[in-house]
Amino acid sequence: MRILFILNEGPYGNERSYNALRLAGTLAGREGNEVKIFLIGDGSACAKSGQKVPEGYYNVQVMLGKVIRSGEVGVCGTCMSARGIADPDLVEGSHRSTMAELADWTQWADKVLVF
Repeated sequence: MRILFILNEGPYGNERSYNALRLAGTLAGREGNEVKIFLIGDGSACAKSGQKVPEGYYNVQVMLGKVIRSGEVGVCGTCMSARGIADPDLVEGSHRSTMAELADWTQWADKVLVF
């Protein structure tokens, strides 16, 4: 199954992105699934590298890395620019993306989950 996750929320402050990445990681680990994640709005901050969180607290950067190993992660370029996130600031394996790519991924997907 081909699954697209669209994350609108920031990495911390609520647990929407955390829970989306938990599900995405689980689905990506199952045979036969292809997972893509598109980060938009405040969700674009999920792909910011160098995240340092208190010990024992979840790290969205690490969780995103698990999905990147077997799938793709795109980050809205307009949203990145609005938040001062440059391409070199992104987690390795993610990339600056566009609405055109999101449209392509939406047509590609069997299921689209929005968080």
